[in-house]
Parts: sequence; structure tokens; C-alpha cells
Amino acid sequence: MARLLIFGPGYTASHIATALQAREFVVETIGRAQIADESHVAAAIGRATHILSSVPPEGDSDPVLARHAAPLAASGARWIGYLSSTGVYGDTGGAWVDESAPVGTGRRTARATADRMWQALHPKVRIFRLPGIYGPGRSPLDRVREGKAHRVDLPGQVFSRVHVDDIVGGVIASIDRGPPGVFNLADDRPASQNRVTEAACDLLGLAPPPLLPLDRAGLSPAARAFYAENRRVANGKAKRLLDWAPRYPDYRAGLRSLLPA
Repeated sequence: MARLLIFGPGYTASHIATALQAREFVVETIGRAQIADESHVAAAIGRATHILSSVPPEGDSDPVLARHAAPLAASGARWIGYLSSTGVYGDTGGAWVDESAPVGTGRRTARATADRMWQALHPKVRIFRLPGIYGPGRSPLDRVREGKAHRVDLPGQVFSRVHVDDIVGGVIASIDRGPPGVFNLADDRPASQNRVTEAACDLLGLAPPPLLPLDRAGLSPAARAFYAENRRVANGKAKRLLDWAPRYPDYRAGLRSLLPA
């Protein structure tokens, strides 16, 4: 019987869990409050045939590896996955970036360190580097409806994104037939946040929010840092080695899928 152990059953990992339960996987989860229970976690690792961590770093360290690197490294699991971020690539000035690019030069140095540590942990590890994630209940459509969307006057700003269902598809493809390694899971059409917000407004029949300079947009420090990095994320390796392709290859297809039937 296939048993998936998930560290951090958040938004994306919960979608993965639901899809694998439909394939008759038994799913066990470890939330943040349980990570410190070393005996409980060690037993769960021992039961698992598949292991996935979606827990981001806390401060400068990965909380899962900080406590459980040894049992994970000794695990007999057939498949181990880690949900990382394309933020590890830093700013590329809008240029395309693939898995061969250096990491750790941007604002997410702790994530880059965790990414490297997971790669070195076990020969069965798969690293999935994810850009901006959207999906049901968590999309530009929701932000527009809630009056939280904004447009920032930054010509040339561009980044990649991925629908949560396409992350699920990439993880399942990896479980079914993919080799270990690092994989970007992103759609085919990077675009500016402004264009995505405008598309969401168009689909909802609403006027777009005003275009504001960065210093007048009322952004949090984290959001301002996001706008400081521009990159286009290439997904060719996942297509070649996982035989994966995004169901929603661009933001327009992804947004349309989230509208009521």
C-alpha cells in the first residue's frame, strides 16, 4: 500500500494529498505543531513509501531538516519531494532561467540553502521549484473581488506563475515516471502582475484598479521585495523528463478555469 507522508499540509500540499487519495494512497500529515515530536515523526517516516515537505524555512533553517534529517536520509521511501521556490534564482532582469542557473543570490537565501540541503539529503529526492501559485480561493480573481488587487507602474516587470492543479500534475508525473532531480513547474507565458490583474478584471466585468507608482501603492515590505525581482521561468526540463505539460499554459486559461460554471 502506498503511504504519503506530508510535512506542512498547506494549500498546495493539500491539493496534492486529495489527488493522491483518489489514487488510493494513504496520506499522513505532520503539521508545524507536530514537527518537534521526534518519536512520532520518526515512526511516520518509517511507514511512508512517499514523503513530501512543503514547509518553508523559519529564519535561517529548515525546521524539518533541523530535527529529522537523519531519519529522512535513512528512509526507505521510494520517492521524496520538496516544494521549493523559483525565488531561489533571484533577479534575472526578466531573462529566462532554468534549473542549471545559480541559486542563492536573491531575497530568499534561506530557501536556497534549504533547497540545496534537500537535494543532498537522499538519492530519491525531487525538488519542485514553484513560482507564484494560484488556484481556487487564492487567485487574482479573489483579490479583485475583495478590492485587494493593485497595479504598479513598473514597466518591464514580469514573472512566472502556475495553477495549483498543474503542480499536482507535475508531482504525480514525478511519482509515476520521473527521475530524481530539480524541476521548475511553471506555465508557458510569464507576464506582468498588471496584465494578470487586468485580465481578472475583464473576466469579472470590473474596472481595473488605478496604476500607481511603487511608493504610493501601499505595499508591504514583502510585496515591495517581490517587485524588485523579475524573471521568466523555463519549464522545459519537467516537460522532457516528467512528460508533463501544464493544463493551464497561461494565466488567461487558468483564470477562466476559476470562474463559476
